[in-house]
Amino acid sequence: MKLGFDNDKYLQLQAHHIKERVAQFGGKLYLEFGGKLFDDHHASRVLPGFQPDSKIRMLETMKEDVEILIAINAWDIEKSKKRGDLGISYDEEVLRLIDIFRGMGFYVGSVVITQYASQTAADAFIRRLTALGVKSCRHYTIAGYPSDVAHIVSDEGLGKNDYIETTHPVVVVTAPGPGSGKMATCLSQLYHDHKRGIRAGYAKYETFPIWNLPLKHPVNLAYEAATADLNDVNMIDPFHLEAYGETTVNYNRDVEIFPVLNAMFQKIQGCSPYKSPTDMGVNMAGFAIVDDEVCQRASRREILRRYYDGMVQRARGEADETLVRKLEIVMQKAGVTPEMCPAVEASLKRAELTGAPAGAMVLADGRVVTGKTSDLLGASAALLLNALKAMAGIDQKLKLIPSSVIEPISQLKTRNLGHSNPRLHSDEVLIALAISGLTNPLAALVQEQLNSLRGCDAHFSVIISSEDIELYRRLGINVTCEPKYEVKGLYHK
Repeated sequence: MKLGFDNDKYLQLQAHHIKERVAQFGGKLYLEFGGKLFDDHHASRVLPGFQPDSKIRMLETMKEDVEILIAINAWDIEKSKKRGDLGISYDEEVLRLIDIFRGMGFYVGSVVITQYASQTAADAFIRRLTALGVKSCRHYTIAGYPSDVAHIVSDEGLGKNDYIETTHPVVVVTAPGPGSGKMATCLSQLYHDHKRGIRAGYAKYETFPIWNLPLKHPVNLAYEAATADLNDVNMIDPFHLEAYGETTVNYNRDVEIFPVLNAMFQKIQGCSPYKSPTDMGVNMAGFAIVDDEVCQRASRREILRRYYDGMVQRARGEADETLVRKLEIVMQKAGVTPEMCPAVEASLKRAELTGAPAGAMVLADGRVVTGKTSDLLGASAALLLNALKAMAGIDQKLKLIPSSVIEPISQLKTRNLGHSNPRLHSDEVLIALAISGLTNPLAALVQEQLNSLRGCDAHFSVIISSEDIELYRRLGINVTCEPKYEVKGLYHK
């Protein structure tokens, strides 16, 4: 895979820029982190060469100066909101994040429960944190937020929030997902610090949209596709254009909130350090793009994936027509069509020929392999096996897993585990392959090719099971599906 992004250059530029911003504010900076601190797979897909853990690796270069605050919205706890890619609730994700940060040697200061209003589930989570030895504090819903600046910046507004004692120069404020109250947490801290005579500043680290790329650049359009459900829209930053005569890109929520945020800075600290939303950012990603054409192609493929994901969500009843329409508009802006991914046409053709669900995958060298549904293997399991054979240079017709291994697993599923479908899922076929590898050297050879599938695109003629989708994603395979089920019915696992 061709690289379009210099990750090492990015790490150096980013760390240097953050240190400059810390110095600007006298040695104390609240740094709001948008997106994911690690496992940022969207960025790695649209910027080939960007490592999913780049942000946390950058922070590791200044670990001694960093502490981490995690904000979580009390209503998200109450509603058991889940992180879509991992399938775990936001409160569980907070605990997972703490374990990971601590495991990397970072100091996690506190968990901030935002918009707290004595919710039952939030109180239970606070008790759980206390039992685990994790400090927590409460930030309350403020009447008139964010427009009533006079009330917000007062003892009855931000002043009601618990003050979080911090000990490091860079306080990274992150969250399990969007809408968690990161910015409000930073503003609250600035207010309390100012009252205590502590000089501190605020900056925002949001990778997308990339401010120094054109508004309709595919990388920025891919961000619009990724956030279509949040109603985010990229736009020219009018404040930056007026202040500096320079065209930069931001997104609607930051542009809309900036006048209020600017007024808060002025009221809290006497003056605002920023003239535009772009000024608040510390993102250097645009300067690390080394092959723009590679990033454009990768971003168009990502837009197509988001489109198929949106259509599947609509088929599942998880999204309405509005989401799909937005994604179609983004596709038109970027010049994206399904023909851009050869796996789409190949999977549909194989399904038409066999009269059953099928899949196709584009390998790293450009070859396209397919897999069909059989009596013992589902389309996703068959495709995975065929892709591994192709990468190992083994004839597709060669059987690596004997029926004597597959059939007992199928019988176990239907006779003992209550499954109606005897076909093996992708994870089950990998287990069967591992067993076969004990006696078959070719099966062992094929297993060694698993990492070579990372970054490949796969498409299926029907919506495959959640188990298969999860397995493909863990292998780093970008998987999409046609928005229809194999069988008609109301319940689909």
